[in-house]
Amino acid sequence: MAGNYFGVLVSDPWLQNQFTQVELRSLKSHFLTMRRESGSLTLGDLPSRMSKLKNVGENLTEEERAAFLHDSYQNLGDEVDFELFLRVYLNLQGHATSRMGKGAKNSSAFLKSPTSTLLHTISESEKASYVGHINNYLGEDSFLKKFLPIDPSTNDLFEIAKDGVLICKLINVAVPGTIDERAINTKTVLNPWERNENHTLCLNSAKAIGCTVVNIGTQDFIEGRRHLVLGVISQIIKIQLLADLDLKKTPQLVELVGDNQDVEELMSLPPEKILLRWMNFHLKKTEYKKTVTNFSSDVKDGEAYAYLLNVLAPEHSNPSTLVVRDPFKRATLVLEHADRMGCKRYLTAKDIVEGSPNLNLAFVAHIFQHRNGLSTPEKPVSFLEISPDEAQISREESAFRFWINSLGFATYINNVFEDVRNGWVLLEALDKVSPGIVNWKAANKPPIKMPFKKVENCNQVVKIGKQLKFSLVNIAGNDIVQGNKKLILAFLWQLMRFNMLQLLKYLRSYSLGKEFTDSDILDWANTKVKSTGSQTCMKSFKDKSLSDGIFFLELLSAVQPRVVNWRLVTKGQTDEEKQMNATYIISIARKIGCSIFLLPEDIIEVNQKMILTLTASIMYWFFKQPTEDQRSCGSSDSDIGNQLETSSTSTTYDTESESSTD
Repeated sequence: MAGNYFGVLVSDPWLQNQFTQVELRSLKSHFLTMRRESGSLTLGDLPSRMSKLKNVGENLTEEERAAFLHDSYQNLGDEVDFELFLRVYLNLQGHATSRMGKGAKNSSAFLKSPTSTLLHTISESEKASYVGHINNYLGEDSFLKKFLPIDPSTNDLFEIAKDGVLICKLINVAVPGTIDERAINTKTVLNPWERNENHTLCLNSAKAIGCTVVNIGTQDFIEGRRHLVLGVISQIIKIQLLADLDLKKTPQLVELVGDNQDVEELMSLPPEKILLRWMNFHLKKTEYKKTVTNFSSDVKDGEAYAYLLNVLAPEHSNPSTLVVRDPFKRATLVLEHADRMGCKRYLTAKDIVEGSPNLNLAFVAHIFQHRNGLSTPEKPVSFLEISPDEAQISREESAFRFWINSLGFATYINNVFEDVRNGWVLLEALDKVSPGIVNWKAANKPPIKMPFKKVENCNQVVKIGKQLKFSLVNIAGNDIVQGNKKLILAFLWQLMRFNMLQLLKYLRSYSLGKEFTDSDILDWANTKVKSTGSQTCMKSFKDKSLSDGIFFLELLSAVQPRVVNWRLVTKGQTDEEKQMNATYIISIARKIGCSIFLLPEDIIEVNQKMILTLTASIMYWFFKQPTEDQRSCGSSDSDIGNQLETSSTSTTYDTESESSTD
C-alpha cells in the first residue's frame, strides 16, 4: 500500500516523519532525474549519481559512498524504488555526519551510539557483553526462554531480535512498565504485519525512555542490520545500568556534595557525569592522585579501578594488583576482584586496556549498583522532598526532554531546565518545526561564555514564539537564561502543540490553508468514536471521565479495529483498573505508530496537555493512512472537511495562559 504524502508516494510512516515537505519534493525530483537518465536505477548506481545531494555529495567521496553501500547491502543489483532511495540517503547522511564528528562535544557519551551515527561496524566485545546481559535478565522470561541463552559467538541475537519481542522485553527490564506486555505480539510465528507492529512499538517506546533512534526504522530490524540493532540494545541496557544514578532513587548521592546549591547542580548532571564524580569521590580517599574524566583513556591502565575496588571491597583485595606493571595483568586482577565482589564483568581485560568507553561505563555502573560505598542520610533530605506540583513539573520535563531528543539534534538533552538556558536547543527546535524561521546569523553557537550572548539567543526564541502566536505574557529571554521552570515548560508545551498542529495541517489537503485548532481535534475524536455506535464522549481535554481510559480505547479501535483486544480491557472503576487501561492505551497507540511521550499517570489524572497530544497523535497517524483505509474505518475526506468547516476561529488552549502566568 502507498500513502500520498505531500503528493509523493511513501508508505512507511517512519520515512514520512524524517523529511519536511520541501525536502521530500526535492529528493523526489532528484530520484526521478536519476532514473530517467538510465532507464532504471540499482543500488550500485547510487554512489556515482548522488554527488549533487546535500551533505551526502558534499561530505563523502564516490568511493566512500560505494564502500558504505557495499558493506550495508547484500545485493547491489537490486532495483531502487523511491522509499529505498530515501533510506539509502538517510543512511549515507548519517555516515557523513559521523565521519565529520559533528556533535561530539555536546552529545551525551552514554547515548552516543550507532543508531545516531550509523557506523556500519560492530564491536564483538560489546555484542558479547550485551548478549550476556540479555541472557542474565531475560533467561527466565516465559516467552524468550526457549530462545535463550544466546551464543555470543554467533549472530543469533540479530535473528531473535527480528520479531521485536526481545527488544520490547528488554525495554521493560530497563524501565519497568514502559510497555504493556499485553500489547506485544507473541505468537510462535508472526506474520509480517504483526512483526512490524512489534518493531513500531519498541522504537516508539525506546524514544519514550530516552533512546536516540534517528535514522532507524522497522525495516532495519526485519533485515537484521546488526549495527543498528546493537545500537538500540546498547542504549536500552545503559539506561538500565545508569537508572540508579539519580538522587531520588539513590539519596546517598548527597554525600558527594555539600550544600543545597551543590545538590541542585548534581541533579542537573547527566548520569555518566554523576558516575565519574562518584568514582573520583572514592579515589580521593586513596593514594591515587589523578582525576578520572572519561571511561576510556583515563582507565586504560586499570590503576583507578584497582584503587576504587580496594575502597569499596577491601576484604577482596589482592596486594599484587597495584604492584604489577603490565596493564593487561592489572586489568585481569581487577576483574578477579570484581568477580569476588559478585559484580558482572561486562568487559574483558582487553576491553579495559583498549579503553572501550561503552563497556567501561557499563562496568563502573554495575559496580555502583552492586556496592556504592555511600552512607545513607540520617534524616530525609529536604531538597528531595517534592510536592504534587513539583512531581507534575518533573513528569512534563521528562516528556518534553524525550520529545526534543527525538527530533534528532546533535546536542543530547539531559535536563531541560539546564540545557535550554543558552537558547541554542530551542532555536534548533523552532527551526525544525518551522524551517527557515530562525535568523542563524544573529544566533550564538555553544559553547557560550558571555551571559549576554545567551540572552541574545533566548530573546530571539521569545521573538519567534510571539511570531508563531504563542501566549508569552510576561516572558522575556532572560527568564529562560535564569532557568524559570514554569515559563520554560509553558514555552515547550506551546512548541510541541504547534508542531503537532502544523503536521496535521500539512498532511491533509482539505484544510485549504486553515489552521488546525484544539476544537478540530476534539470534534474529530468524538466523531470517530460516535461512528462506531458508542455513546462515549470527550467534553474537553480535561474531562475527568477520561480517567478510566475507555474513550481512548474506543478511539483507537475506531481508527484501527484490530488493535484493541477488548478481553483485556477493564471497566476502569478502581485505581488499579484505570492503571491497566492507561498502560494498555499508551502501548497500543505506540504499536500502531504514534510517537507519544506521556505516562499512564497523565491519563489517570487527566493532564490536559498530554491528553491533547495523545489525541492529536492518534489523529495524525490516522490521516497518514491511505484514503481507502480511512474510509474503511468509517469516515471520508468530505466528512472531515465538513466537520472542520464548523470551526471558524482558533482556540487558545486553557493551560497556555495559565502556565505562562503562574
